[in-house]
Amino acid sequence: MTLTSSMLAMEISAPGAPDVLKPVSVPVPVPGHGQIIIRLAYAGVNRPDALQRAGSYAPPASASPLPGLEGAGTVVATGPGVTRWQIGDKVCALLPGGGYAEYAACHESHALPIPEGLSLREAACLPETCFTVWSNVVMRGGLKAGERFLVHGGSSGIGTTAIQIARALGARVFATAGTDDKCRACEALGAERCFNYRSEDFLDEAKKLGGFDLILDMVGGPYLPRNVKALADDGRLVQIAFLQGPKVELNFAEVMMRRLTITGSTLRPQSDQSKARIAAEVERHVWPMIARGAFKVVIDSEYPLTEAPAAHWRLESSGHVGKIVMKVET
Repeated sequence: MTLTSSMLAMEISAPGAPDVLKPVSVPVPVPGHGQIIIRLAYAGVNRPDALQRAGSYAPPASASPLPGLEGAGTVVATGPGVTRWQIGDKVCALLPGGGYAEYAACHESHALPIPEGLSLREAACLPETCFTVWSNVVMRGGLKAGERFLVHGGSSGIGTTAIQIARALGARVFATAGTDDKCRACEALGAERCFNYRSEDFLDEAKKLGGFDLILDMVGGPYLPRNVKALADDGRLVQIAFLQGPKVELNFAEVMMRRLTITGSTLRPQSDQSKARIAAEVERHVWPMIARGAFKVVIDSEYPLTEAPAAHWRLESSGHVGKIVMKVET
């Protein structure tokens, strides 16, 4: 297939609010060794995109400067050494950047087949959240059946994914969210209880339950010491973001005396090999959950690619439940 030399993309014209996202014409990427080029049908919208747009999350030096960390579409070119994919294959993929465009490049091992029964629109919402949740909740956090699991921001893309995966693994699932409607949405997805953080204190509820074995947090700030207190003995706290800041005073004597584990990770800076391991785990464990109906994609809203600013305003309003997706193909 002969590719055009240029493509439509949404670039960050300068750090700032969503309106700094502007349409531009840029060269179509050329696949390097082990890479594929995907003509994107849909692209997912995620918090790291907004952080990059605001100037607080620089892409790796080797990545496209365009935002966009996941998408789904058709393989249209392959680089030297590619063995799994052929031109014409439908895939969804974790991208190092560049998803807000008609074409994107990624390592072949970071692309996965479209789960049976899902559309490209639904599949575009999977890679960033599934890779993040599985690697942190299971590979790093070690969640097991029967354990009490709490996810903050339960109505977010990460939250709705974590609730369903944890429930499918047999854990007792709890969540926090900011409205009663969001709490009901979390409970409909499988949370045993969702606490409205504006009217309930999750720490009080944790004490009644005997503490949580695992907490997945993206809030940070004042939540950190409260999370430590909310853990059961030998519990684990996994930190994946800091919406309220990364710095806080914490008494580590409690961590030591109750044998707690505090860990965390970010996905984007990890090596290609590390992401490939996560991709293999997701395909082996999460894709079957989708096939048997234990996990479904929750989509809040859809925008055309050229309306990326509106998608970011929606994301930053925190009014969404589930994923925000952009349609790339016109």
